[in-house]
Amino acid sequence: MRVLVAGASGAIGRRLIPKIVAAGHEVAATTRDPAKSGELHKLGAQPVVMNGLDADAVAKAVTGAQPEVIVHQMTALAARADLRRFDRWFAVTNELRTKGTDFLLAAAREAGVSRVVAQSYTGWTNPRTGGAVKTERDGLDPDPAPMQRASLAAIRYLEQTVCAGPVTGIVLRYGNFYGPGASEAFVDLIRNRRLPVVGDGGGVWSWTHLDDAATATVAALDHGSPGVYNVTDDEPATVAEWLPYLADVAGAKPPMRVPTWLGRLLAGTVTVQWMTQARGSSNEKAKRELGWHPAWPSWREGFRSWLTEAGQQPRPGPAQARDPSR
Repeated sequence: MRVLVAGASGAIGRRLIPKIVAAGHEVAATTRDPAKSGELHKLGAQPVVMNGLDADAVAKAVTGAQPEVIVHQMTALAARADLRRFDRWFAVTNELRTKGTDFLLAAAREAGVSRVVAQSYTGWTNPRTGGAVKTERDGLDPDPAPMQRASLAAIRYLEQTVCAGPVTGIVLRYGNFYGPGASEAFVDLIRNRRLPVVGDGGGVWSWTHLDDAATATVAALDHGSPGVYNVTDDEPATVAEWLPYLADVAGAKPPMRVPTWLGRLLAGTVTVQWMTQARGSSNEKAKRELGWHPAWPSWREGFRSWLTEAGQQPRPGPAQARDPSR
């Protein structure tokens, strides 16, 4: 097939393009930055410079590529996270998930594209009540933190618009990314003991290695009926479980623990909710309907593999004896 990856120069795009090429497809890949065209070409794609918020540019890119499938990976986050002003941090990404989605779908209709696969997210977007692990049928959080309302509205818009479109729409809700190029700053925080366990650390997270996100995306090119799919590993875990483990693997001291009130004062509401109230996500639908299975079914082996690949010399420990094929 001919596949257009919109927003291909990010961390997942760099892992995704070689896998699409290896599956035998032709790839055109867009970037806002002309300087990144050479890298996309080396990965095996035909580079296309495109501003995802320019309707004419999007139409021109899609018309030129003549894809059968479009993969929507467009995001634009500032390098420095701003959890206290979450919606401001995500402002451009929110536009790409709303206006950018509209422009892509309009161009897809005109070009006769048969399928659109779009990036979404699962984690803080889950309802924070009830069971610890949510399926796609549980929907999105009906009462997000005030500073996340615009971002959740943008995610909701993307999912509803893609799934209701005139072409087959597949939405992949990736879990919390880790892997080379995605989370080095996160490890730096842990090594500097700037990421404590807040309260009881009972918030449940679901993780996704970048390579597993990429293989799920390749599977979605020609598998699955229209709808939403959680793309996560098999082992949702509480912060109190995964954070000390990652600190140990990274050779850091155990994370500090702070009470909820102090965590809210120091880091804000968003961080406290993630640490204490978050719910994990089930990947059973994606495994069943996309025919996909994560190469790293547990973050335990995945964290170690990631740090090894990144050249960070993970600390030896019991996790080395685990078999990543299980």
